[in-house]
Amino acid sequence: MTIHVLVVDDSIVFRKLVSEVLSQIKGIEVIGVAGGGKTAIEKIKNLKPDLITLDIEMPDFNGFQVIEEINRLGIKTDIIMVSSLNSRASKLTMKALEMGAFDFVLKPSKRTFEENKKELLHELEKVITVYQRRREIKEIFSSQKNIIALRKKTPISEAKPLEEKEKKLGLSEKEPEEKVRNLFKPRMVLIGVSTGGPKALSDLLPHLPNNLGVPVFIVQHMPPLFTKSLAENLNEKCAISVKEAENAEEAQPNTAYLAPGGKQMKLVSTSKGGIGILINDDPPERNCKPSANYLFRSAASEFPGKSVVVILTGMGDDGTLGLKLLKRYTCNAIAQNEETCVVFGMPKAAIETGLINSVLPLEKIPQAILAALGKQKEQTS
Repeated sequence: MTIHVLVVDDSIVFRKLVSEVLSQIKGIEVIGVAGGGKTAIEKIKNLKPDLITLDIEMPDFNGFQVIEEINRLGIKTDIIMVSSLNSRASKLTMKALEMGAFDFVLKPSKRTFEENKKELLHELEKVITVYQRRREIKEIFSSQKNIIALRKKTPISEAKPLEEKEKKLGLSEKEPEEKVRNLFKPRMVLIGVSTGGPKALSDLLPHLPNNLGVPVFIVQHMPPLFTKSLAENLNEKCAISVKEAENAEEAQPNTAYLAPGGKQMKLVSTSKGGIGILINDDPPERNCKPSANYLFRSAASEFPGKSVVVILTGMGDDGTLGLKLLKRYTCNAIAQNEETCVVFGMPKAAIETGLINSVLPLEKIPQAILAALGKQKEQTS
């Protein structure tokens, strides 16, 4: 299946670079280029590309405005943002991702064209591979007959049986969140998310009330600058406060802390029994920095049995190893289902361990979090 791509960038050099890189990726055909947002809109109407690589900052329409116009016209096409590493570009990229752009890559800044080409190929190839897999999954789900056949073969939208020790505690797969909340009192919510995360978080976090009662700690795979922009955008939408975490601060209830891009976030117990946050430069784990495994492991060590864990859309399996440690103690674990994920990698890996209590569509996860914390359902409204 060939994916037809339109390349949009106001720089002739980058149009050439992106086009040459895409031509090296199997299953991709570049069907056109555009040097500005307004030209891009006309070419999108005429060429009907499956996918657009979209520059952020352009003189007429910026990338954000192009997406607004695409949505206004009801055009069905997917978008990968190609962003510079600066504050303005990061803010626009976060808005684009919240509006449904599939993912983004950074513009390379090496000394030569060939060096830039090699770096961009490495990054785009990873994103395109995931995008191709996502298209395959969407085609499967577009046919009810295929959905039924797929589920009979691999029931990936249902959690496997719980651990034996949890069964002994009387937990059922149908209503774990109601029973788990009677067994322990959570002090925090932990969220691991990657590809598709900005949109998922912007749909989930606004449904958490300002009297949540506990802090929320989030690992979103993202480079520096972008996590700060994401936190600022989310903070404008949410009843709880949302901020990029800082080193040596003490976590407060009703606040969500986003791990800074390119850093690791660790939780520690303070001298007064509070939850302290340490931000450091420890190595990546499974190519992830920040890493959900790293965060989860610290919570398991310092605060055993005190977490509600949520694993959302994302490629790879980050979070699964940390989940196994958290599950050595009583812990409610929630995973996003495949139908509502942009990429099902992280939730799928967690589900396959058999340690997930609830596999839910994204819109039902806020209610499940509140139930696990002992909150009333009406607080989700």
